[in-house]
Amino acid sequence: MVCASVRHVLNNATMKHCSGFILGIFAFFLALSAAVYAQLATPAASPASRSGALANREFVVKTAQGIGIARYFGSASLDGSPRVARAIIIVHGVLRNADYYYETGKLAITQAHASNTLLIAPQFVEEGDLAGKVISAKTLRWKSDWPGGSDATSPAPISTYAVFDAMIERLADRRRFPVLREIVIVGHSAGGQIVQRYAVVGRGPDLSAGSAVRVHLIVANPSSYFYFDDQRPSPHENCPDFNQWRYGLAGAPQYVTGPAQALEERYVKRHVTYLLGTADTDPHEEDLDTSCGGEAQGPFRFARGKAYIRYIQDRHPSGTAQDYAFVRDVPHDNRRMFTSTCGFAAIFNRNRSACAASGTI
Repeated sequence: MVCASVRHVLNNATMKHCSGFILGIFAFFLALSAAVYAQLATPAASPASRSGALANREFVVKTAQGIGIARYFGSASLDGSPRVARAIIIVHGVLRNADYYYETGKLAITQAHASNTLLIAPQFVEEGDLAGKVISAKTLRWKSDWPGGSDATSPAPISTYAVFDAMIERLADRRRFPVLREIVIVGHSAGGQIVQRYAVVGRGPDLSAGSAVRVHLIVANPSSYFYFDDQRPSPHENCPDFNQWRYGLAGAPQYVTGPAQALEERYVKRHVTYLLGTADTDPHEEDLDTSCGGEAQGPFRFARGKAYIRYIQDRHPSGTAQDYAFVRDVPHDNRRMFTSTCGFAAIFNRNRSACAASGTI
């Protein structure tokens, strides 16, 4: 219509220029609309993709190595409650975003309609997490190797595993929690790694052995597992580190005591659930351990988990206290794992018919 108006006063060249100009404007706005739509349609970055806030609760950890303050998010205090029947300790991954894991735990508890449940999300902070924060100098902090049970760099050389011991000791204390019956420790990714190693070497489960409190450890989608001998599912002849801690016992931190045989005998008597996502199959996933020690355990997390289940089954054909559950079609995503029907069936000891597969080991 604009071109028709100017046709009487412009020559053919001008007309061609006008048409091209209008088409250009139309293309510009079309591209702009597409860009705006794409931006609106793209979800915001997941809270799991960035480090979280500093935990707002704390408790004192006393060991032979010294005293320090550990931090956590919690639905109530670790000081005690006359009503709590179950405690869930949900462990973050490498980002130390305990706040996000705490929210995941709350969603799982809500979906499961689990009353009288205490939710605890410990936070293993690194020095950089405390920059600019006004906190006690006694706050425990670690280097990036904290998932392996390393000693804190300050204020005392207290292992991350000793923090779990201290939590379990408080929870199993009948003066603090007189009706508590079960402690569930659940970790995903790097959190799954620390829970699996803690199940092998941790002393905390023994603290409740003489009481009515059960300890259930859930290992979800870790990059690697602790092996008790040199056997691995993939070749490792050219990998000098395949049996170093955390893949094996060599070079373990000071917290770890006892030979591999004794650790294994105790491990298989502990209630451990391997919770695996059937779609966690990306060999290039950004947080996957691709060192030769990790690759010796398989190409991706789901394969590594299934291989480890077979490893334990083959070594203990008469059975163990352990089991497994596979969450159908879920990739490397802690929230989808723990809030799935299969996930909270494992966490709350319910029927696992919704799982892709499940069973005892």
